[in-house]
Amino acid sequence: MSSDESTTGTAQIGVTGLAVMGSNIARNFARHGYTVALHNRSVAKTDALIEQHGHEGKFVRTETMAEFAAALEKPRRALIMVKAGDPTDAVIDELIAVFEPGDIIIDGGNSLYTDTIRREKKVREAGLHFVGAGISGGEEGALNGPSIMPGGPAESYKSLGPLLEEISAHVDGVPCCTHIGPDGAGHFVKMVHNGIEYSDMQLIGEAYQLLRDGLGKSAGEIADVFAEWNTGDLDSYLIEITAEVLRQTDAKTGKPLVDVIVDEAEQKGTGRWTVKSALDLGVPVTGIAEAVFARALSGSVAQRRATTGLASGKLGEKPSDAETFVEDVRQALYASKIIAYAQGFNQIQAGSAEYGWNITPGDLATIWRGGCIIRAKFLNRIKEAFDTNPELPTLIVDPYFRTAIETAVDSWRRVVVTATQLGIPIPGFASALSYYDGLRQERLPAALTQGLRDYFGAHTYGRIDADRSARFHTLWSGDRTEIEA
Repeated sequence: MSSDESTTGTAQIGVTGLAVMGSNIARNFARHGYTVALHNRSVAKTDALIEQHGHEGKFVRTETMAEFAAALEKPRRALIMVKAGDPTDAVIDELIAVFEPGDIIIDGGNSLYTDTIRREKKVREAGLHFVGAGISGGEEGALNGPSIMPGGPAESYKSLGPLLEEISAHVDGVPCCTHIGPDGAGHFVKMVHNGIEYSDMQLIGEAYQLLRDGLGKSAGEIADVFAEWNTGDLDSYLIEITAEVLRQTDAKTGKPLVDVIVDEAEQKGTGRWTVKSALDLGVPVTGIAEAVFARALSGSVAQRRATTGLASGKLGEKPSDAETFVEDVRQALYASKIIAYAQGFNQIQAGSAEYGWNITPGDLATIWRGGCIIRAKFLNRIKEAFDTNPELPTLIVDPYFRTAIETAVDSWRRVVVTATQLGIPIPGFASALSYYDGLRQERLPAALTQGLRDYFGAHTYGRIDADRSARFHTLWSGDRTEIEA
């Protein structure tokens, strides 16, 4: 039915954009007892949703944006679930035209956080509230309870928060949703979440290849290994579904499905955004960057074809003790995963400081425990770490994670050495170990780098026996005496 007197102002929430994610989140709201106004450019999608799922709750069918606005109770709450970029801007403009001061526009897509900052300013100037909400969990999460990361004005969260918290995933009775911070904070956190997800999947892929090529294990045997790992410290959604994917048999060929899938990984862009942002912030997220580049390398078809069969040099022997090697890989995977999360949280801390968002890291660990793709048992440990020390400089020095890495480090090194000897690429494992080694060094070769920069460009340097703010320059082309810059 279209909006009429009986439906005017009755919907607590509206959803515009009814592709799979939008439809599922609308159904989620309806299943929780909310009346949901529906809008889509193609009315056929609205009708299809009502026809197939109308029995799940109360929906209000609307055709125009004016009808959509009229169907919502005040203050209006409208969730945009359309493609990021220009389509989102177009819908925002349409909503501004029919909304009134105090109404709330929510962007639930994977928008770039700088776009969200811009949009929040524009919408605020129109007298409305704008909330950029990161939503993680895919299609299943949207329907059954995602992890939600809403930014925007704290005032809007008073009205919107209870609805989002109710439809989010819950762990130990705690909703996987909380107010992250102003303007772009929510989408920034979602972006870094996705960057961590990239790293997580790359590390899992490397572990799989090490067991496949290093030990000659079949997909089914490796599935059993991952299923076993999922009962311990590595207990997580991604480890769980890795076993599921590896167990899947291709109906057409009878082979493991993983062996007939083209090995070229695609990406939507959030991983690249994370790395670009980290570069701007000066935060080393080497694990995430390697994961993004590994996907790019997998898709470098012409280069891969041209280099197939190039010399490997003398390869080492495969591990003689399979059981020990499997355990070494598990330890290396866990240590590398800790590094990925440590880097991601450092980036969030840096972004929060740069933009004045006052993000609470422990809150993120709490809301990522359920609903989202990177949900994992050890997020409880991350929450405890930040609860104990909110100013924690890096997860690596928290007692639990320090002990975990120190327990794993010998296995980690053996895996990196063995993989190198076997010619198996491990950019994730190796870069994570190098990052760890880089942090723990008392002296890094950056001292030489600074000397070189001063030689060719007079960029100056600091001295270990002087005040940190003091700068010095050597007269390299003169008598090579040192002067204070």
